Parts: sequence; C-alpha cells; structure tokens
Amino acid sequence: MTLLDTAAQAPIDAPVVPAVPSAIPRRGSALGRLVGRVGLSLFGWKVVGSFPDLPKALIIVAPHTSNWDFIAGFWAYLALDLHANWFGKHTLFVWPFGVILRRFGGIPVHRESRVARQVVDVYVEAYQSRDRMLLAIAPEGTRRRVEEWKSGFHRIALGAGVPIVPVALDYRLSRVIVGEPFVPTSDWELDVMQIKARYAGVTPKHPHLF
Repeated sequence: MTLLDTAAQAPIDAPVVPAVPSAIPRRGSALGRLVGRVGLSLFGWKVVGSFPDLPKALIIVAPHTSNWDFIAGFWAYLALDLHANWFGKHTLFVWPFGVILRRFGGIPVHRESRVARQVVDVYVEAYQSRDRMLLAIAPEGTRRRVEEWKSGFHRIALGAGVPIVPVALDYRLSRVIVGEPFVPTSDWELDVMQIKARYAGVTPKHPHLF
C-alpha cells in the first residue's frame, strides 16, 4: 500500500492527529500537544495513518526539499507527543536555537566528520540498551536533489532489529502521512526500491528536487 492510499482511507472529518498507541515513546507534554495541534491547524495540515503499537521503531520522513518540511514535521511531532531523536545539520544548532532543538531530541551532525560516520553504530547500541526508542531520519540527507537515498537509516534499523515506519509530507493534500511499518532485510537494493515505491505520487514542496 502506498502512502497516498493510506491518506485516501482517512475520513474527511478525521481529527488533526490520530491516536498514538500506548507502546510508542511519548514526551507527556500537554502544552506541546496543544502547540502542535494549533500549528497544524493554522497551516491547514493533518496527520493521517497510524503508528504500530511497538516500543521501538525508526521513522523515515520524505520528501525533504524545503525548510518548510521541518516546520510541518515539528508541528506533527509536538501534536503526536512523540519522544524521538533526530539528526540535524550542525549549523542549525546555533545559540539560542540549539538549546531548544536539543530539548526536542535534536542531535547536531557534522556530515563530513568522523562522528557522522559513527552514528550507525552509536544508534544501534542505543536501541539495544533501551526498552523504548524512536529515531527520525530524512533518508535523502539534504534538501538538494539526490539520485540515491543514504543507506544509514536502513543499516541502523537492520542492526537494531527494528521496523522502518515511512512518513510522507504531501503538500498537495497538506497531510503528514504515516505508513505501514516495513521490516528491513539484508538486501538494501530491494528494500529501498520497495520503500521508495510507497512514496509514489507524493507531492513535495519543490517537486523538481525529489
């Protein structure tokens, strides 16, 4: 099932965000939920689909073609009350914004540094040492057009033994779409082809960059 199929199944009068299963890690912030819901409503967006009732998962968010993606995704993150970590370019974490971004799970990464090359092992170990954990990653790794997705998210999910939950940002529908979980295998080429197929027809902010 594609992500657009998931969106099509959502009723017209669906709430701004769906219910989140009890096993999913939560922040427990009533204020954050309110701010996120208001933010989504002001922009005319909704979250549709559903998360698996699992304590551990890796979320991939695509397409990533604009800084507006972060805003839409952040409103959804707050509204769903998720407790998740995510990578961001180190230049985003300047004072005072860096304090806020870290507070909400952000981790600065120097893409060309040795640290960036070690994040796969770091997060596999983190998954293995925790009872509950979510990690959100943009598989394209940049807002610029790329021919191939980066394989880091797949290697983390495979090494940690967690499912991949595909999430799309569709600007035509104004929807954050949560798809069915995908269980990775050792065949990266086949897996990435199947995962990308779920994003067929999704409309990004800048289509020529996806």
